Amino acid sequence: MHTSLLERAIYSYADVDRLVGLRPGTARRWLEGYTREGKHYPPVLRPDPTSSDSVTWGEMVEARLLSEYRRREVPIQRMRPAIMALRDEFGRYPLAHAQPFLDVAGRELVRLVQDRVGLAPQLQLIVVRNNQLVLAASAERFSATVEYSDDVVVRLKPDIRTSEVLMDPLRSFGQPAIRSVRTDVLAEAIRAGTSREETAELYDLTLAQLDAAIRYELIASQARPA
Repeated sequence: MHTSLLERAIYSYADVDRLVGLRPGTARRWLEGYTREGKHYPPVLRPDPTSSDSVTWGEMVEARLLSEYRRREVPIQRMRPAIMALRDEFGRYPLAHAQPFLDVAGRELVRLVQDRVGLAPQLQLIVVRNNQLVLAASAERFSATVEYSDDVVVRLKPDIRTSEVLMDPLRSFGQPAIRSVRTDVLAEAIRAGTSREETAELYDLTLAQLDAAIRYELIASQARPA
């Protein structure tokens, strides 16, 4: 069941850009590749372009991880050889599985792949610290936002500061929600003039849950690139 969950196609490219905090068009480039100044750049998160307008849950999760690396000096495109090699080891969505991050043997395999393809230090997932294999800072931030079951990511916190807000591919079409109520719906109700108390009662939420949803929407709107 959980493996097929990764194949659930419920997002658009614009969804990924918005929910992960990327500049418009970034998700399509990561998933479909692009051409610039006569040079073609293949997809980072797909073996080949699919021409599909849909994005799977597994691809959303992997894009969320890559978003932690996008401010590095080295282009994300340079992660492609490592991701391709990890795909051979862990399956189609290697970055959406727990094994490469939480399993000791999995971490060792990731380290070997990184070394084999010459992955730049700024883009590495696993590093050696105090003679131990640990998550790199960016991978650790990602790991703090996901929930695993049977080795795959089944839920994702779009922002660690509002941990009550979850993205679940089986609920609310995978959009940020609290108890299956989308945060954008709650924010719209407040903007329309419905009181906090009335909104919370209408959707059977506590005021704390409602406030978390509104806070998430505020954080997301401020973080969204132009």
